[in-house]
Amino acid sequence: MAESAGAGGRQTAALVGAAAVAGVAAAVGWVARDLPAEFGGRAEGKRLGRMLRSPQFHDGAFRNPVPASLVEASDAPGMVVQMLRDQETRRPAAPVPLVAEPVVPASPDGVSAVWYGHATTLVEIEGRRVLFDPVWSERVSPSQLVGPRRLHPVPVPLSGLPQVDAVAISHDHYDHLDRATVLALTAGQTAPFLVPLGIGAHLERWGVPDDRIIELDWEERATVGDLTFTATAARHFSGRTLHRRNDTLWGSWVVAGPSRKVFYAGDSGYFDGYARIGAEHGPFDLTLMPIGAYSPSWPDIHMNPEEAVAAHLDLGGGLLLPVHWATFNLAFHRWSEPVERLLTAAKTNEVRLALPRPGDRVDTTGVKTDDRWWELGG
Repeated sequence: MAESAGAGGRQTAALVGAAAVAGVAAAVGWVARDLPAEFGGRAEGKRLGRMLRSPQFHDGAFRNPVPASLVEASDAPGMVVQMLRDQETRRPAAPVPLVAEPVVPASPDGVSAVWYGHATTLVEIEGRRVLFDPVWSERVSPSQLVGPRRLHPVPVPLSGLPQVDAVAISHDHYDHLDRATVLALTAGQTAPFLVPLGIGAHLERWGVPDDRIIELDWEERATVGDLTFTATAARHFSGRTLHRRNDTLWGSWVVAGPSRKVFYAGDSGYFDGYARIGAEHGPFDLTLMPIGAYSPSWPDIHMNPEEAVAAHLDLGGGLLLPVHWATFNLAFHRWSEPVERLLTAAKTNEVRLALPRPGDRVDTTGVKTDDRWWELGG
């Protein structure tokens, strides 16, 4: 009996060992195969030539129009420790209320939007649909095992998204450019991807057909149907690793229909470029402005809510829809602080706000402002 038990123990140990080896092999395979793909591609040939000729590119990298201080890679360990503190205040106290509306026809002459969370927003402009910075993955990271995780689900599955006319990307950070979502949109949609210079190399590596990639420098334009897209400036940075920065361009987007206009800021610190964009391309029926993930540790690359209001006014914005908050824990402020500060700043400056629950559809002509859903019952 003892001998039989010993044999069984050895067999169990062998099975456990084999499983461990298989797990390590799978992990090594993922690191060797998928992780480099997540990092994206490097520009070559004509794509690289366009980058080198860009007024924004010099000394081997893209540069901001106004210098911006960045968080150094050496600061990352200390910031990770800080992110582990007081986590409960940076999360919603209860499940975030979501709206899963059925697909409805886009208004042929109006402007409306569905905010799915963080920066991901579907905007309808005079009957056309534009999807900004789509991210459906559970984590914004090169790995779905680690990294910032969703604080609420996406209100609708990606398969439930209506057909869109264009997908516009602001820059290549993981919370704005998600490989899994790009793969799904490439397979399930026919719309082109409009991206700043250099990001086409990422899309190319991920299998997006070349005829669906439109790369633009700041102030360059492209037409999709009867919509005109203009890539405009932002004060930010790029890179999908801590040690590869600014080898692709970042930016904002002006989208103009026959008579209506929308501005999407992407990620940016506040700078005088908003007044120039407003004078050149405004006014706008709708602005999508980031209000979260700000910190005194990186004041030049993310706006706080008061700066978002100031930029909206510089742009000549009509309705302000706040984005880049509520979905991922990317900074040290309280979860609901961005929207609470935004309400105060908007009231002081008489700015119209749209504050929809994730998944809710808002129209620029009729916006409810009495639903304080982020208070989550008190």
